[in-house]
Parts: sequence; structure tokens; C-alpha cells
Amino acid sequence: MHTFEGETLSWKLADAVLDVTLHRKPCNEIGLATLADLERLVEALNALGDQVAAVVFSSEMEAGFCAGADLRELYYGMRGVQGEARRAGVRDFLERIHRALNTIDAAPPITIAAVHGICFGGGFELALVADLIVADRSSRFCFPELRLGLIPGFGGIPRLKRDLGNAVVRDLLFTGRSINAAKALEVGLVSQVVAEGQAPRVARLVAQQVCKFDRETARAAKRFVKPIPYAELRQEIELFCELFDRPTVEAALESFVKNKGPLPYLP
Repeated sequence: MHTFEGETLSWKLADAVLDVTLHRKPCNEIGLATLADLERLVEALNALGDQVAAVVFSSEMEAGFCAGADLRELYYGMRGVQGEARRAGVRDFLERIHRALNTIDAAPPITIAAVHGICFGGGFELALVADLIVADRSSRFCFPELRLGLIPGFGGIPRLKRDLGNAVVRDLLFTGRSINAAKALEVGLVSQVVAEGQAPRVARLVAQQVCKFDRETARAAKRFVKPIPYAELRQEIELFCELFDRPTVEAALESFVKNKGPLPYLP
């Protein structure tokens, strides 16, 4: 489990740092394949135990860290499926992604997301699982879900509320606008802003610093300062499922799929 090469991500362990690289074209959209690889990552974290002091997430994709959920897969998967079967499929995916992300969120190692470019929707939610976010100047953060008649479904709202003030949360959610790295630093979303292309390098330096301290103390501090909002996360799943089963959402997804632009997820 020290190294892994998956369809959507890979990792390697060296000097107590687990380096996780996202590499699914075009911009690490999160669908069933990514979910399966994230579940393998959770298994690896459990198996490796004390061998891991820090985890670094980064992306090989030029467009950015992650564009969010794979909306094309979602749309084509729901076509021809109605009623309870559709609701069960959506709920199963959400339950699985929440289990994986909640486990990473609460995992003992210190986690660092190295972000560049697009960090939207589900990709933003993945970054919020990390303890620290290092962003390069090209980074943009956004919750565009209301454009689809939905809310973020991978735990984004409870985690953002945990970390930031409600004014910022409501602004991002209600307007769907994106904020740049400088604004993200100003509001306390990211811990550092670095030059373009330097986020992975700096994140690994942070990970090396983390490794200098007593691991049990670091883990105790993490549990103290980063509670997991489990009740709100459950409520988010329920609300997402309630909103999903409406014609408005299917029409919005169809419009997205028919958009032939290279980056249809851009606001």
C-alpha cells in the first residue's frame, strides 16, 4: 500500500508523507471511478497507520485542482431511471463519498491540499477536507451548484461553516461566484498563497515541517481544533436528495451536457 496507481489518482509514501496526485482528464471530475480510488485511499490510510504523518493532495491537470462532480456521468446515469431507483442511486453515491471524505477529514495525519486553477463544487469540497490549503495565484474557488438547482452534496456547506464566517459561506453559496486566491487568503480559507506552479512544492515543505513534531500531540491538536460536523453532514445528504428529484435539476444537467465548450463548468 506504499504506492498505488489508479485510474484517477495515485499515491506514494516517502519519509512519512503520503503524496496523493489527482490525474483524471480533463480536470479530475469526481465520478464512480474517483470515488472507488478515494475508497482505496481510505483503506490505505487505515492500513499504513503510524507510518503516515502527513498527506499532500495535488493535481497533475493543467486546468486546476478539480472541477467538481462528474455531471455528465450523473446525467447519463439518471436517464431512463425513475422514481425510487433514481433516488437510491443518488443516495448510495452520496453515502459513499461522505464516508470516504469524512474518514479523510478525521484521519490522524495532517492533510494539505495544494490547489491551482479551478477548485469548484465537489473539488472545493475535497479541498475543504484538508487541514490546510496552499493555493497558487491561479486558484479560484466556487460553489456553482445553485445553477443546477442543487446544493453542494459532498459535505461542503458544513465544512465551510466550520472553517469560515457565515457571511462568506452565504456569499459563495447564494451567488455562485468564484473567489481568487488573494480573497481566499483574506477570508481565512487558505493558509498560504504562492507563485503559480509552486503549490505542490510548498505543500510538501509544510508536510516536512509537520513531520518534525510529536505525532500523538499533533493528532490530539487536530481532534481539538477540527471537529467533524456529522449531524449537519447528514442533513446535507437529505436536502440534496430532496432537491435532486425535480425536473428543474434534470433540465439543468441536460443544458450542461449539451454545452460543447471546453470548460462548461466555468461560471
